[in-house]
Amino acid sequence: MPQGDLRLRQICLVAPALEPVISDIAAIMGLNVCYRDGNVAKYGLENALLPVDTILLEVVAPTQPGTAAGRFLDKTAGHGGYMAIFSCDDPDERGRHAQTLGVRTANVIDHPPYRGVQLHPRDCRAAFIEFNHTKGSDNILGPYPPAGPDWQAAIRKDVTSALIGVEMESPAPDTLAEHWGAILGIPVSKGASGDPELRLVNATFRFGKGTSDIISGLIFEVGSVAQVCESARAKGLAVSGNSFILGGVSFHLVA
Repeated sequence: MPQGDLRLRQICLVAPALEPVISDIAAIMGLNVCYRDGNVAKYGLENALLPVDTILLEVVAPTQPGTAAGRFLDKTAGHGGYMAIFSCDDPDERGRHAQTLGVRTANVIDHPPYRGVQLHPRDCRAAFIEFNHTKGSDNILGPYPPAGPDWQAAIRKDVTSALIGVEMESPAPDTLAEHWGAILGIPVSKGASGDPELRLVNATFRFGKGTSDIISGLIFEVGSVAQVCESARAKGLAVSGNSFILGGVSFHLVA
């Protein structure tokens, strides 16, 4: 399946509780919360979303025992991103394509004009993959129900201008890249470091060596790396080079 219309729409992190993760992300990265979606309560969750330009950064937290997010936290000890969410023209067709690769559909969300197809994380490896489409919203700044009715008004670019990359880790990064590339319909290429990459129109997924299959980091373009690092230190986070850990993943900063 070709990449075609595919765009990274959201990255979802999971935390034991929303606070202080959400307020720390907002303060350090200069982002605004645009929405808290009451629909996730039926999954035993609460959430908050922050737009990073046109990509949404979401954090979910379990509110009761026995949730998939809670099991993820237990399994990973809170390490790694929970979900990568992609917008496309036909999520059902992409779900059917994934099934031909042995990747099961875990959940279908049908809240017109929004439809989402979530793939089973065990089959995807590393994290959930979701494909979704909002009918009548071809503009990337158009309506997107998961982010609320006026998410565009919350966009800030004075500190953080974009989320430009996602880092993946695996004991076998080449095979994980090939697997995700097959699911997404994107050919694997090589980055400057020689590691495999999947290049979308608005973000790049980079695959490196690690002890388990996870979404390990996010790469942000910021106005001042030094300023954001200082904000992280002020929140009590350990900064190493141009990176710090928050919400179970590494936040990597580039100017």
